[in-house]
Amino acid sequence: MALRVGVVGGGQLARMMIAPAVELGIEIRVLAEEAGMSASLAATAEGDYRDVDTVLAFAQDVDVVTFDHEHVPQDVLAALVGGGVAVHPGPDALRHAQDKIVMRTRLAELGMPQPDWAAVSNTDELQVFLDAHGGRAVVKTPRGGYDGKGVRVIGAATEADDWFAALAEDTHGGRLLVEELVDFSRELAQQVARRPSGDVRAYPVVETVQRGGVCAEVLAPAPHASIRCSDVAAQIGVAIAEGLGVTGMLAVELFETTDERLLVNELAMRPHNSGHWTQDGAVTSQFEQHLRAVLDLPLGDPSPRAPWSVMVNILGGPESDALDDRFAAAMEAHPAAKVHTYGKAPRPGRKVGHVTVSGDDLDDVAYEARAAASHFLD
Repeated sequence: MALRVGVVGGGQLARMMIAPAVELGIEIRVLAEEAGMSASLAATAEGDYRDVDTVLAFAQDVDVVTFDHEHVPQDVLAALVGGGVAVHPGPDALRHAQDKIVMRTRLAELGMPQPDWAAVSNTDELQVFLDAHGGRAVVKTPRGGYDGKGVRVIGAATEADDWFAALAEDTHGGRLLVEELVDFSRELAQQVARRPSGDVRAYPVVETVQRGGVCAEVLAPAPHASIRCSDVAAQIGVAIAEGLGVTGMLAVELFETTDERLLVNELAMRPHNSGHWTQDGAVTSQFEQHLRAVLDLPLGDPSPRAPWSVMVNILGGPESDALDDRFAAAMEAHPAAKVHTYGKAPRPGRKVGHVTVSGDDLDDVAYEARAAASHFLD
């Protein structure tokens, strides 16, 4: 198709866009932060995504710029748009994935279901919130947190003193986000793709299993999800995509409460860990769908290929241990498993790949996926 997509960020999400780009005849170029990153197979440049001149130079001969992460500063995004570069998702949408207080404020305006929350500037304000919510709450730094970083469950306002001190000199207002500690039964994720012309496709809602603040497993579709739950999750995802003007993939992380409500937890405006199962388990993977969406091409079918898919993250291994033998052992013992590697050096807790198994019986599928991933454990 002689189209060129520039991806800012050289991580595994950019890496996993390469194969569908090749299959669609799309040229993909990556601005990697440094040499040897996951997406270095396609990297055409290395440089600082926070530097306006670097990003503008990278973008000068691509048809659209998209992202492996949400951390590109707003001044860089504005310079791209001001220079006539197509940017998807755009700066106005990305702002809501970059700042959790901005996100909460806008979602409230859109009438989206959320935990009770407040933006607090000091320990006195935080203590007021704690007193009104049973003495415990979740505190988050508004910017930069991921995979459990920048999140604390607290029982006293003084437990956030160091964060208040660090934010005192922050140009973004020096506030923390505090949220009620939700009594949830499980975590779900709803993915939606939206193209600039407005066409939207919703994937099945999935269940995510978190360990230590990091996604460990995804079960697709979410087991025991009622038709109402699935419909409401899709409606929330579409409403947020349209309300925020998201273009590309959107992931909405949700709490399913013990009284069967759905509450919005976090947003990601890019391919997301909760959608890795789609590489092997859906008609159109999230990575192909993202490319289609940001190029304003017709969107693909998000339907599952099998009744069940289970994705298990490979979370590193000993730093001294090469993973080649482990990948081979996993593939030999579990030939139905699809094993994906990110080209990263292993270290404990680091996401270095994932395993997906699809089939007709959820128990069998989950067993195979977990057993294949277990080859990477100590």
